[in-house]
Order: sequence, then structure tokens, then C-alpha cells
Amino acid sequence: MSIIKKIYSIVKLSLNGEQQDYTQGSIPRAVFLLAIPMILELSLESVFALVDMFFVSKLGQNAIATVGLTESVITLVYSIAIGLSTASTAIVARRIGEKNPEDAAHAGAQSLLVSLGITVLLSVTGAVFAADILAFMGASAEVVKEGAIFTRILFCGSISIILLFLINGIFRGAGDAAMAMKSLWVASITNIILCPIFIHFYGLKGAAIATVIGRSCGVIYQCFHLFNGNRILKFKREHFKVDPEIIPSIIKIGWPATLQFLIASGSWIILARLVAETGGTSASAGYQIAVRNFVFFMLPAWGLSNAAATLVGQNLGAKQIERAEQSVMLTAKYSAIFTGFVMVLFLFFATPIISFFTHDEDVIGFGTLSLQIIGSAYIFYGLSMVMTQALNGAGDTRTPTVINLICFWAFQIPLAYFLSKGLNLKATGAFIAIPVAETCIALLAWYFFKKGKWKTIKV
Repeated sequence: MSIIKKIYSIVKLSLNGEQQDYTQGSIPRAVFLLAIPMILELSLESVFALVDMFFVSKLGQNAIATVGLTESVITLVYSIAIGLSTASTAIVARRIGEKNPEDAAHAGAQSLLVSLGITVLLSVTGAVFAADILAFMGASAEVVKEGAIFTRILFCGSISIILLFLINGIFRGAGDAAMAMKSLWVASITNIILCPIFIHFYGLKGAAIATVIGRSCGVIYQCFHLFNGNRILKFKREHFKVDPEIIPSIIKIGWPATLQFLIASGSWIILARLVAETGGTSASAGYQIAVRNFVFFMLPAWGLSNAAATLVGQNLGAKQIERAEQSVMLTAKYSAIFTGFVMVLFLFFATPIISFFTHDEDVIGFGTLSLQIIGSAYIFYGLSMVMTQALNGAGDTRTPTVINLICFWAFQIPLAYFLSKGLNLKATGAFIAIPVAETCIALLAWYFFKKGKWKTIKV
């Protein structure tokens, strides 16, 4: 009973969002205080993605393919958002570790300024070339005709994506994971409520409208607490005065992080296109459903990896280098245990998982096959995420970027094409290339983390 009470106490404390000093005390306690709200934050976001796919799937294969192909491209926006968020987390965490919340708020405000120009460019480009983007991804003429409006709306609302991710990165760097969780909850719950209603009245484009409205509500909630709340960080007008010293630091850390995720996203885009090209609409739809489930079950590992990034940044700021390393190794252990369990789940229960989303036998067949193959190396995904996020949290964003460039572009993509077309395995070849490349990423990230260069990075 005492163990249950202890667990309950930690969960309650983590959700309350009380200010904590993560540079001292129990490391396991620090990991869970940060990871629990981060896991819940991402879980509800992914629940929305699954709910969205559930309702969209009722509109047919073309709708499923449109959503999947669009989101494969929209990950480019996510990549920029995550890159800026990574830089903000690293810098804010370092300042919080140094016990300097005023400079942490100033750095966070400067990162918001950097994001504005990028957002305008993305929105305009996506709105103008929506149909061309779907065609480039290998969509059929019918999918392009039906889905262009969905793609256009999502790109026009990219500012909500970037700000939601970026501000949550600021909260996480400050150790305020509960606030990041609550803001994404606001966005996701709004999405879940509006999605079936808007799809009923407006069809496929209704799903896009609901998504943009939901994320915008989350951003409004974030801004209220940044400017008017009583959290550890509070933005003031003077924080937004352009700072020629901090902005270059944000860009220096942020551009490799953005490139890091662009490389990974670009690889996923090419693989999605390869699946659609070699397997047709059924293979593409099955693959997209499998990927949604893959991402959903990965969320606890994402939460743990984000916790590792915060702990590394804050402990480096407090000159607690050994504690930073111990935090990452313990987090990696927890991640391996969880992802090992999910790996077994995917190998033996892939068919019922995919069947929940569609009754199309062809889609179920491709979805089951892709989920089993991709899930066969699931434990390595969790390890790679913790190790790369630990490096990112220390401000060493270049090392994971190089690892991604080698493993995704120099290895995964050529392997996928060789297996799909050279050996005529078609869509199955693309599926196989994913776990092979991800295993390489995990091993390389582990090696470079153990080398310890990250301990000397200044931000």
C-alpha cells in the first residue's frame, strides 16, 4: 500500500506543476516528475491523431491517403517547430539550472521572434502549392482533387503548429512540464470535440479546420500563462526587444536541430511516396494507419526522452555533469523496458490493432505487415530517442544531425529503393528499411553520448 501511495503522490505532484529543483535529490523521482506530464501531453495529442484517422477513414481510401500524405509533408513544419523548440529547451534549461529565470524568459521570447518569419514563408508556400505537394507525393489525380483543400488549410494554419511546439519547448526547458501538458490538452480536446462535427458538415476539409482551431486554442492558453500567469517564467514586453547576442545562439543551436528533424522527416516522406508508388492506395492507407499506431505507442518513450533533455540542460547549468549523465542512463533503461513490451505487442497483435481502423482487407493486410516489420526493432527506437534528445538538451544538436544524415539519407533511402525496386519487394522493401536504419541510429547515438563531447558544449 505504501508503494501505491508513493506512486500516487509522485503522479499528483507531477500534474500539479509545482516548481521543482531537478538539479538535486532523487534522479528517478526527477525523471518521473518530468516524464509523466510529458507522456500524458503527447498521449492526448496522439489520441486526437487516432480519432482523426478513425473518422477520416469512414470517408474512404482517398481520404485516408490524403491525410497520410499531407501529414508526411506537414512533418516539415513539425521539424522546424521541433528544431526551434529544441534550441529553446536547451537554452532555457541551462539558464534555469544557473538559477536565472529572467534570462530564461528573455531567451524564450527571442526564440518566438525567430519563428515568425519562418512561419509566414511556410504558410504561403503550402497554400499556393497544395495540389502540387500531393501530386509530388505520388497521390492519384482523384486524391489530389479531393484532398488539396485539406492540405491548403493545414499549411495556412502552420503558425499554430510552430507556436504550440515552440512554447511547450520553453515550458519544458523551465521544468514546467505540467503547463506544456495542459496546453496540449486544451488543443487536443478541442480537436477531438470538433473533428467529428466538422467532418460531418464539411467532409475532409472539416478535419483540417478542426485541427487548426484546436491548436490555436492551445496557443492562446499558453500565451495567457506566459504573460499573465504565476509560473517560473513570465514574459514581459522588454524580453521581446531584439537581442543580437541571443538570437545567433538560438539559430546556432536551432538550425542543426531543425535540419536533424528535416532529414528524418524527409526520409519518411520519401518512404511514404515509395510505398504509394510501389504498393498503390491500399498499401499507402495501411502504412499510414500503421504509422499512426507506431507513433501513438512511442509516446511514453518520447516523454522520457524529453525528460532526459531537460535534466541534461538543467544539470549542466548547475555544473552537475555526473548527475546529468546518470539521469540519461536511467531514462534509457526505463525506455528500453517499455519499448521492449510494445515490440512484442506489435509482433503478435498487429492485425487486431489495424482492424480497429478499417474493414478493408487489402488495407488491413498492408497495415499488419508494415506494423510487424517496423515494430520488430521497437526497442531501438526508444533508445535512439533518449540518446539523441540528451545530446540536443545539452546543446549538441550537430551530432544527432550528422547521425540522421548518414543513417537516413545515405543508408535508409538507398536500402528502401534497392529492396523495393531492385529486389522487387515493392512496399515491403520500404517497410524493412525503417527498423534497420533506426537500429543504426540508436547504436551511433549511444556511442557518441558515451564519448562525452556534449559535456563541454556552451549555450
